[in-house]
Amino acid sequence: MASAETVTGISARRPLRADARRNYEKLLAAAREAFAEDSSVTLEEIARRAQVGIGTLYRHFPTRPDLLESVYVVEVEELCRTARELADLPPWEALVAWLHRYVGYVGTKRALAQELSSSLGRDSEVFRGCRESIFSEAGPLLARAQEAGVARADATFDDVLRLVSGITMMTFKDDGQMEKVLDMALDGLRAR
Repeated sequence: MASAETVTGISARRPLRADARRNYEKLLAAAREAFAEDSSVTLEEIARRAQVGIGTLYRHFPTRPDLLESVYVVEVEELCRTARELADLPPWEALVAWLHRYVGYVGTKRALAQELSSSLGRDSEVFRGCRESIFSEAGPLLARAQEAGVARADATFDDVLRLVSGITMMTFKDDGQMEKVLDMALDGLRAR
């Protein structure tokens, strides 16, 4: 179910043969793209986009929730990897860059997360593991900014995620307006 690279609490799949691994990766890539466009896309359409048969899709992902879970976990892994990659930037820049990435992620994955939540439940191991991974990988970006005196000392990482997640629920005329509103909100996070 989860990818070979895993988030905390999610067990790894067994290694795949090279051809099976290629098909698995093609299916995940096609599913990520398709779900970003329309979370109700059919599995047949995902298999077609990946240029594999529906049987190949079902061998890797026996159910729709299995595929949704894998896509969700891979996205969270990328968020966590981004947090590690940004750690070399100055503290405020690293935090802001990651939060912009997070808002982009949440904005495009809301329907996917809702569908996955319906099948697994909000308190599932997958959601708990992903949340723990995000907090352990990206939380230090806020702590570092606070230690440098550039972020409010009274803000928790949970506070910050709630602040920026609220922005993803709004409708904007374009991405530029969303970025502007996010920057305005983040300005309130700056230490004074």
